[in-house]
Amino acid sequence: MKETMQAIGACLGILALILALAWILQGNDFFLYKAFAPKYEQVRRETFEQTRSYNHGMIQELQNMQYQYIQADKSHKEALASIILHRSADYPEDKMPADLRDFIRGLKRDRELGR
Repeated sequence: MKETMQAIGACLGILALILALAWILQGNDFFLYKAFAPKYEQVRRETFEQTRSYNHGMIQELQNMQYQYIQADKSHKEALASIILHRSADYPEDKMPADLRDFIRGLKRDRELGR
């Protein structure tokens, strides 16, 4: 009987130790999750931005907006230019075709000159 109680006590002690260790590692607010989740998501984002589909889609979207800008009347061009500059701000220019890169640089230049 005494040995059975000691075995049960040892099992409960080990279980309590495992739970305490898990709480220390995770904490009330999941300390490890707070530390590593942003880094994990950043890697996922960078990996996504390297995909062919993302790059092709971004270029296609910017070229479509370029065409809309060319077709638009003067009153709409300012709004379209703002949207195009906003969408292209985080996209590297070296990945753009030369004509699109020149177009966006022209929009930036016009914006700086106040045209």
